[in-house]
Amino acid sequence: MKAHILGFPRIGIKRELKKAVEAYWHGKTQREDLEQTAKALRARHWQLQQDAGLDFVTVNDFSYYDHVLDMSVTLGVIPARYEHQGGNADLDTMFRMARGRAPSGKDTIAGEMTKWFDTNYHYIVPEFYPDQGFSLSSTKLFDEVTEAQQAGHKVKPVLISPLTYLWLGKTKKADFDKLSLLEQVLPVYREILQKLKAQGVEWVQFDEPILALDLPTEWQAAIEQAYASLAQSGVNILVASYFGALEDNLQVATRLPVQALHIDIVRAPEQLQNVVDALPETMALSVGVTNGRNIWKADLNQCLAILEPLKQQLGDRLWVSASCSLLHSPVDLDAEKRMNPAIKAWLAFATQKLRELQLLKSALVDGHDSVAKSLEINQRDNDARRNSTLIHKPEVKQRVEGITPALAQRQSAYDKRAELQKQHLDLPLFPTTTIGSFPQTGDIRKTRRDFKKHLISREDYTRQMQNEIKSVVAKQHELGLDVLVHGEPERNDMVEYFGEQLDGFVFSQNGWVQSYGSRCVKPPIIFGDVSRPSPMTVDWITYAQQQTDKVMKGMLTGPVTVLQWSFVRDDQPREQTCLQLALAIRDEVVDLEKAGIQIIQIDEAAFREGLPLRQKEWQTYLDWAVKSFRITASGVEDVTQIHTHMCYSEFNDIMPAIADMDADVITIETSRSQMELLDAFEDFAYPNEIGPGVYDIHSPRVPKKDEIMTLLHKAHERIPAERLWVNPDCGLKTRGWSETEAALQNMVDAAKTMRETV
Repeated sequence: MKAHILGFPRIGIKRELKKAVEAYWHGKTQREDLEQTAKALRARHWQLQQDAGLDFVTVNDFSYYDHVLDMSVTLGVIPARYEHQGGNADLDTMFRMARGRAPSGKDTIAGEMTKWFDTNYHYIVPEFYPDQGFSLSSTKLFDEVTEAQQAGHKVKPVLISPLTYLWLGKTKKADFDKLSLLEQVLPVYREILQKLKAQGVEWVQFDEPILALDLPTEWQAAIEQAYASLAQSGVNILVASYFGALEDNLQVATRLPVQALHIDIVRAPEQLQNVVDALPETMALSVGVTNGRNIWKADLNQCLAILEPLKQQLGDRLWVSASCSLLHSPVDLDAEKRMNPAIKAWLAFATQKLRELQLLKSALVDGHDSVAKSLEINQRDNDARRNSTLIHKPEVKQRVEGITPALAQRQSAYDKRAELQKQHLDLPLFPTTTIGSFPQTGDIRKTRRDFKKHLISREDYTRQMQNEIKSVVAKQHELGLDVLVHGEPERNDMVEYFGEQLDGFVFSQNGWVQSYGSRCVKPPIIFGDVSRPSPMTVDWITYAQQQTDKVMKGMLTGPVTVLQWSFVRDDQPREQTCLQLALAIRDEVVDLEKAGIQIIQIDEAAFREGLPLRQKEWQTYLDWAVKSFRITASGVEDVTQIHTHMCYSEFNDIMPAIADMDADVITIETSRSQMELLDAFEDFAYPNEIGPGVYDIHSPRVPKKDEIMTLLHKAHERIPAERLWVNPDCGLKTRGWSETEAALQNMVDAAKTMRETV
């Protein structure tokens, strides 16, 4: 019997990797310094796994940017614009693929970025061309295996499977079946396995999350074909599915010629018995019984009640694990020194989750008595959470129960609102705006830190923030933007900021998780019923409005995005928590309108992210997600214009729901896809206004005016001019001022030229 994990967080407890990567990008350190930091992190994380008594340390879950990009580099899927000449691709080639720029090499267009299944983790989308070739182009995997072995660890390398990798990619320059590339990529995978075997590796983990999707029959057949080929390597293979149930992929998964199968019974507990019944006697079953994606302490006695009958049935063919990679969890709860002790006792971060697996294995192998004290403490903490008076507020539940259909309806239909808003706002064609945030300088962050540490007074803090707002408004005037924002200097994060002012949330000091590349977020923890004690943004935005005669846009984060980007309580349906959030944010929208704010943006960047992986479950989610947004947005008069923003998403299959949200203006990220995402809006004949992003804010490149003009012309081919807005892809908080001002000036100039030529 084995205990193991599918992966561990890379960033370090104090975000050491983020800091090292960014220092290298900015030329403050050398590549050798970055590599030393990475090596130290890997060593620390492998040792944690060994100290926890796991049977393997997981290798190749480390990445300088993202693991899908690593797989592209390993397989030689490096588009021609990066000028890779063959052989081993260096670190800077990978960074230029990720962000368009690195300390060496020519600046160019970065790869498209999107979400990893239904998480807030992002990956760089592989690009496949008609003449696509594959070749082993990186030694990273093998170097890390050697590194771990030399440290005395028994290793289990992890790879994205060939099928999941192809599924995640996009075809370019021609419409062809990417599945046709399988025969060309399999020899490289076989070469990888042969090299791993030569290194003495006994087990390899192939991540196959597409087994939780509705797969076409040809893809199901291809999975069987692929593993029939890979099984000849002589290395034991663990196929890891997660984020959902196998369902119609059950027979495919259990017929594979592999030695072990991993399933996620946190997200899909109902699948367990069906999998056990179909499991051949030659296959071990790794059961993901603790939650890799949330931070609640596992109920170990409940886990054992599930695992003990399996142990009787499967014997040593039972493995225990977390549901998915711990990449989605913070690193170590022990770093939290200021959290409410009562709530802290309910939590487990990645390091604590290793201990949970150790306890489960010990209880199963050596009996409950061997870990009796630990099981007793675990039960006490879980019981305390269930019975805590901190969690439940009857008045919040009553307000949700009192929601009526009228609460989710604007006063008039969009056509009437649009005409009123056009007269009221008096904006030009192709109005220019930004998505909300402006660069968060070191001075801004220091001011916030000093205030939190009580080193400056509230009066000093307010004055410094107002000075920043005044400066940002002046800069927008100079640039010639049409609809202004206050820049959000007071906000540490678009979700955390709001959570800090809502009841029902608690926060960590070091609960960081990776979102993309060096971008880390610290998700709030929703532990109880949610309500808004007082206004959250009104003072800041009304101060900004006082600095200008132009329209000032109020900036809020929507209920679905707050839900998706938080660690959410698991003791009630997510729908109920989302409706509580909707009512709280609705109160803020109404107060902003009362304060004279004429445009209010309610970001729903994570709307698509919450979509279930199985299509049969979509409508239930879409119904309550749309309802939550509409409740938030519908308390205002017709002349108040409601915007929403959505991050990298494919919209084709949910356009009716997007339209049903009934936002007056939707802004979306489209620059990396060269406006391809607008096809969905054109095909659907989306009736409301759209702001397609015209430059990529995830890259430090400054787009030329001509580049932006090209994108605007592509947008105008699909959307009438009177319904087109001009804006960046997303917020600008991670960018520097020099590049931001240059890019925005080019954007404004491009919009002015469009007005003259259309």
